[in-house]
Amino acid sequence: MEKQKLPHAQSSLVFGILSIVTACCCGLPGVVFGLIGWNNSRKAYALLEQNPGEYEGEGNAKTGKITSIIGLILGAYVLFEIASGIYSVGWTEFIQEIQESYQKGYDSTRN
Repeated sequence: MEKQKLPHAQSSLVFGILSIVTACCCGLPGVVFGLIGWNNSRKAYALLEQNPGEYEGEGNAKTGKITSIIGLILGAYVLFEIASGIYSVGWTEFIQEIQESYQKGYDSTRN
């Protein structure tokens, strides 16, 4: 009898990788994708425990769980840094600092 692919294992891996990539952007997408990936890996492990000999692909579920946790941690850290920046200088000044840093970067590429 041929083993079936473990459901939710591949999507867990994809969402885990997406969580790491998007956590570096602004944090929130990384947290969301991390939670989805972690939940999918839990579903995959539950199916594997019910029928251990029927499925293959435990490695994808394990890697998806690890990458999802890393994405969750990175996303939470980025959100914390954004929140602490806003709290320390205020919303208006925070936005002005971001605009100034982008403008400096834009000016340096033009020269």
